[in-house]
Amino acid sequence: MAATVTLTVTAAAFGGALADRVGAGAPATAQQASAADGAAAAGPGHEHWVDTWTSMPQLTEPGNMPPAPYTQDGAVFADTTLRQTVHVTLGGRTLRLHLSNAFGGTALPVTAVSVARPADGRSGARAIVPGSARPVTFGGRPGVTVPVGAQMVADPLDFPVAAGETLTVTMYLATGQHSTNITSHPGSRTTSYMLRGDHLDDADLDGAASVNHWYFLSAVEVQAPATDRATVVLGDSLADGRGSTDNGDNRWPDRLRARLARRADTAGTAVLNQAAGGNRVLNDGLGPNALSRLDRDVFAQPGVTSLIVSEGVNDLGTADATAAAQQAVTADLIDAYRQIVLRAHAQGIRVYGATLTPFGGSQYDDAAGLREASRQAVNDWIRTSGQFDAVLDFDRAAGDPQAPRRLRSDLDVGDHLHFNPTGYQALADAVPLRLFGPGAR
Repeated sequence: MAATVTLTVTAAAFGGALADRVGAGAPATAQQASAADGAAAAGPGHEHWVDTWTSMPQLTEPGNMPPAPYTQDGAVFADTTLRQTVHVTLGGRTLRLHLSNAFGGTALPVTAVSVARPADGRSGARAIVPGSARPVTFGGRPGVTVPVGAQMVADPLDFPVAAGETLTVTMYLATGQHSTNITSHPGSRTTSYMLRGDHLDDADLDGAASVNHWYFLSAVEVQAPATDRATVVLGDSLADGRGSTDNGDNRWPDRLRARLARRADTAGTAVLNQAAGGNRVLNDGLGPNALSRLDRDVFAQPGVTSLIVSEGVNDLGTADATAAAQQAVTADLIDAYRQIVLRAHAQGIRVYGATLTPFGGSQYDDAAGLREASRQAVNDWIRTSGQFDAVLDFDRAAGDPQAPRRLRSDLDVGDHLHFNPTGYQALADAVPLRLFGPGAR
């Protein structure tokens, strides 16, 4: 399982941290891959930068904004300390974090940031180990202003973190962001804390308000052995973990990483969860559509060698339950999968396609079974087209053998669409680990 570390973030200026990143994304071409390998070989201990944790940036909906008084007319998080925890996958002796203002209505001024270890080592912890906080800098300065639509990468920080550890990131924003359009990840399933005033390195934020969302933090990367690598999960609420346990880190990507960590040949694979509830492949919904976010959420992440595509249910479920609409969305979804594979292969990234899980009895079900017919057609294509480098058959792992349109009752959280923790473990168990060793092709 991943470890827990506490990060504290202070706003200021980032500088040119992006420029020192080895291969700002996953290997794009043979030439770029060779250059990245050379840079890694030249670095200390033959290491390179690999993401160990990610969170898909989204525009924050009104219902997911910080509670009052942290949201005011035209300003968010003014004179506020924000403490968040993240559960990393790979370990390393040096780390860097990313702040995102992808959807901000104005520049994001972060005054200061720090990284620390949580007092009890768990996700969602409010307190940190006294004396463990370390300042994060951006171009040598204590804070950063993130321009509209941009992200900033912090300077390398000597802060050893173990695989499966939890980190706490604490930020102080003196003026706050002067907009109610802000960037977050609402489906964090992890508790974050906010308190008025500068409490960046306080051991505990006694009296803080809490929400189960992440704000502004989009990635943590570590300097890892050159053989370490990452797989990205491009997904919707099933990968985002709706139905999992808050602060339990038991989404199926978490459980997959726990399996990988137990084997010597796969322990060096990070699992990066780039999923969001309500996300669709073809059209924007809760977050940008999957086709539009490939560059940001997959190709720009360092160390990525494989991609799991695990979404499409929302595309079928939100298309009209008519024969014409379902035929159209089925054809368009298959074309979109082809595009994802084509573009990922051009970057040297292997692509694994997950079949769509049953939704009979859910809000997406229709009496005529038109959406179910679309699901079956899409799954048949995923299994037989040969487009994907491998198939993860989540449908067979989760479907009720006696009623194939439905989830197994012991895996169903109750809405006949999402999974309970047992169900997410079943999905993780359906993934062949041989796909993630250093020699996997």
